[in-house]
Amino acid sequence: MSLDRLRDATANLSPTARRVARFILDNPALALASSAAELAARIGTSDATVVRSVQALGFSGLPELKRAMAGEMAAGSPAQALRETLAEAGEEAGSAMDLALDTQREAVEALGSPEVRAALRDAVATLHPARRVLVFGIGPSAPLAHYAALLLARAGRAARALDAAGTALADQLLDLAPGDALLVMAYGQPYREVATVFAETRRLALPLVLVTDSLDRSLARQAEVVLPVQRGQAHRVALHGATLVALEALVLGLAALDGPRALGTLDHLNALRAGLAGARRDIG
Repeated sequence: MSLDRLRDATANLSPTARRVARFILDNPALALASSAAELAARIGTSDATVVRSVQALGFSGLPELKRAMAGEMAAGSPAQALRETLAEAGEEAGSAMDLALDTQREAVEALGSPEVRAALRDAVATLHPARRVLVFGIGPSAPLAHYAALLLARAGRAARALDAAGTALADQLLDLAPGDALLVMAYGQPYREVATVFAETRRLALPLVLVTDSLDRSLARQAEVVLPVQRGQAHRVALHGATLVALEALVLGLAALDGPRALGTLDHLNALRAGLAGARRDIG
């Protein structure tokens, strides 16, 4: 049964079971990385209630539901995702844009849930003590990693993007050291780059915040904080608007924890810009 059909099935549950089931289905990455007791603590119920709610959906227990969710969220090809998205949207450009806007709105609204807000606060608390933040993202996430590193630098934080694919990533990982923290964007099955980043992070005992909606549980459970950020619905093309919002929220939260450093850095940035503007006039 697809995740969408499972969500529809929650309408037949008791109010308590519906609340538990909807939390699990709306936060799949967090659910995959959590035990029944951990989910119960986040939802505000008992682990027995979590198990009974899962069983009410037709599963023997939480492990079986997790296996079904992991299979459902396994990344398909981008072409197939676009094909299914366009099939749903139809041939009108306006319908496709409406679908994208509605999906982005739902994903951003999900960031405002109490559970995700709590994960955001935990992520800020995890990254704040670091001497440097390394932001990992490859493929479509690489520009987001660079943008996040730029924002962090402007907030007075030492930061750098890890964006290389294949063996080139090894050079970017060479100088990881105690005092660093990782902010990782990763999805789907544990491809070799993200597996290497996790392994090196674990070897050095560095804190790691994971931004995902679907990363394999075996890796997701190794993160100190899992920040569940939706990239759209299953089988549709991935949309990254909510990820951008979450990254900006994280940086603003970090800036708030050390306002003088952030403001001092921006004042210095303005002074550098002024000097560069004057140099252009002199040259002219």
